Parts: sequence; C-alpha cells; structure tokens
Amino acid sequence: MPSTAPPPSRGWFAQLLLRLHFLAGLFVGPLILVAALSGAVYAVAPTIERVAYQHELTAPSTASARPLADQVEAAQQWVDRHHPGDTVVEVRPAPAAGETTRVMFSEAGLLESQTRAVFVDPGDTEVRGDLPVYGTSGSLPFRTWISTFHRSLFLGDVGRLYSETAASWLGIVSLAGIGLWAFRIRRARRKRDLVLPDNRVTGYRRTFSWHAATGAWVLLGAVFLSATGITWSHFAGDNVTALRSALSWQAPAVDTALGGAMPAMGGEHAGHHGGGSTTSGAAATVTPEQFDQVLAVARTADVHAAEVRIRPPATTDTAWTVEEIKLSWPVAMNAVAVDPGTMTAVSQVTWSDYPLMAKAAKLGINTHMGALFGLPNQLVLLLAALGIAAMVVFGYLMWWQRRAPGARVGRAPAAGALARAPWWGTTAVVVVAVGLALLLPVVGVTLLGFLLVDALVTTFGRRTR
Repeated sequence: MPSTAPPPSRGWFAQLLLRLHFLAGLFVGPLILVAALSGAVYAVAPTIERVAYQHELTAPSTASARPLADQVEAAQQWVDRHHPGDTVVEVRPAPAAGETTRVMFSEAGLLESQTRAVFVDPGDTEVRGDLPVYGTSGSLPFRTWISTFHRSLFLGDVGRLYSETAASWLGIVSLAGIGLWAFRIRRARRKRDLVLPDNRVTGYRRTFSWHAATGAWVLLGAVFLSATGITWSHFAGDNVTALRSALSWQAPAVDTALGGAMPAMGGEHAGHHGGGSTTSGAAATVTPEQFDQVLAVARTADVHAAEVRIRPPATTDTAWTVEEIKLSWPVAMNAVAVDPGTMTAVSQVTWSDYPLMAKAAKLGINTHMGALFGLPNQLVLLLAALGIAAMVVFGYLMWWQRRAPGARVGRAPAAGALARAPWWGTTAVVVVAVGLALLLPVVGVTLLGFLLVDALVTTFGRRTR
C-alpha cells in the first residue's frame, strides 16, 4: 500500500519553530510574566534599599572608626536587651566613611542563610537599629521579600517549580523567536522593521511588529537571565552543579580544618543555600578583640578589599575565615583562614585560583543580581525584564487578534512540521529534545504535557470540523 505521508519540505523547520514558540509562550507565558515583573522590581531593589533603610545604613558620626571590639561589644549589649540568646556569627566592617558596620547574629526562627544584623556607627558605636539580612549579598527585608516571591511565590519547594519552568522555557522560547526573526531577514523589504516597530500598519500586524522588534532587542538579556536563573533552580540547578563538579569548575574554598576537621565547601550560591564545615570539636570561645586581630592577619594575606566578612569558628578545631565580598566590578573574592591559636594564615584562596568557568559563573550571578556594575547594571536588567513582560503581553494580544469571526480564541500555527521533515531533521529534533529533557527535567515534563494537549486539541478540532 503506498505511503500517504507528505514529502519532506524545506519549510518544516520554520514551521516547527513557530509551533514551539506559540505553544510554549501560550502555556508558560503567565509564569514568565510573573517572573519578569517581579524580577524587574528585584533588579532595582538594592537602590530601593539604600533609601528605605537609610537610617540603619548611614553612620552620622565623623569620628575615626573605633576598634571592631568596641563595635561588637555595643552590638552584643543591644542584642542582650532586645534579642537575648542570639550568638554573633559574622562581622562586616563599615566599607566606607558614613556607612555602618554590620554585626550579625544567629537567631531561632529566621530563614535558612538569614541572620540578624545590628548596625553600628563605627565612629561612636551608636546602634542604628537591627534587621534580618539574607545571604552573602546581605539582602535587607524588602529585597529578601521580593527575592522569595520571585523565586518561589512563597510556596517553598513547590513554588520553585514555577521559577524553574519560567527560567528554563524563557531561553528556549527566545531562541525559537530569534530563529523565526532570522527567517524574516531574507524576505523583509525593509530591514529597519526587524529591529523597530512598524507603526504604519494596524491590528495584528502592528502588534506582531512590536513583539518581534522587542524580542530582537531583549534577546541577549532573556537568554542570559534564563541561563543564570537556572543555576538557582532545583532540578536543573542540581544537574548544573553536578556537571561543574565533574568538570572541576567549582569555586575553590579555604580549608578551615584544624586538627583533622573536614574543610568547608564553597560556591557561588553558598549564601543562598547555606553551607559550613563538618566539625567535631568543642564549642569555640569568641572574644570581641579577636575580630581586630584576625582582620589584621587577613590584611597581610592579600585580603585588601573594604568589603569583607569575618566569621568566627563554631568549634575549636576550625579556623576563622575572612572573605572579600566585593560583588561590583572589579570583583574581590580573596579569602583566608586564620588559626586563632597562632594568629597565622593557614589557608588562602585568591581570585586567580578560580577556574575560568567558576569566574564566569560568579560574574554572571553578580550581574543577574544587579551587583556587578551597580546602578547601570540594575537599569539594564529593569529594561530587559520589562521588555520580556511586554513580549508576553504582545504575544497574547496577537493570539486574540488572530481569532476567526465568532471564535473565542485565536488560531494556532499549523501543526505537522515533523511529519514533513526529512529523517535527519526528525532525528536531530529528537536528540536535542532528549538532551534538554535530561539537563532541564522540568522542560522534559512540560514539553510532554504540551505535546499531549496539542494532540488532543488538534484531534478534537479535526473531529469538530
């Protein structure tokens, strides 16, 4: 019996991209929209915090900075009165004149990787207040709130599936869209219309022009945000971490072991997911004077940045650590472990020790957080996020405008691209799809769901007609 399959067509790939772009945008669009809008706010959150928490962050005294011991004692007295039972776990000296020192305490009931920071004027040791802070970035309550909403919608691990789905599909939808944009280059009469909206047309064509032009401008930002956002995700993030570990692309960490303790492991997300040493010694005794002594040792061991954090050990068999935490360009990430018994540096890591891919990951994450280039970085992220949100809105508007007279929804692009593809094309698509599903499990599950819904809708539509 002769085959009824259609012959291979040269236009199958563009048709496949269009169908994928439409289906993914239709189903994942709301998640991308929420992630983009919350991400837009998160992008400028550091600047908002400088205004919202000006009292805590500003040190009015013009006197010379007092020793860290005096500042830690002032913070401890404040905590004893307002939050008894808290234990000092970190000190971040004021990085510049007019700024406060953060003395940070562990406290029951706070989030993982969250501490309570007491803000001390280094000139007169006046306590300017206390606030919960989160992670290496030292996010204050506003940024922590918007970050949690952006990452999980306050739904815990279940909510993280939303952001992982949005981040995973954002890059795929963007690449499919730019592929369609490239196909238009050959037949576009005015190349200008590929990057600027054509306001001479109306209706669907005008919306399409705005959608395509906006996509061309935000493509790199969308792919970048997708790639760096995936590193924070649950399933795909674990795969990326395992891959980097297998290829020795992880960030190095100082060895804090004294007398046989296991060293701590570090990484770009250490401040986001917690971390620490496996220890077995007795509880360490920490005095305020040690903070000055340890910092002095670190200053002789290539720790020169103003932005540092000093962390005392929890047990006697681990060392103190002093780490540079300058996230802006040029970054400063040197770290040293100090033996409190001898007051000598016992382990050291510098930025030059980072593998190339670990450096790239660190710089990418700092950029995603709006920290690497300061306010310009934040404004670019804001524009990129708003552009992504606009593309989602334009996409749904186009779908509505494509509806037939009397129809409730718009028409979808034609199906059946793979049936028209040559054998090597179908094989390549399957291989790429399987690879993406293995690296990005959420993509695999949702793609299967898309195909199932698409098959049911297509079948039902044919029977109705």
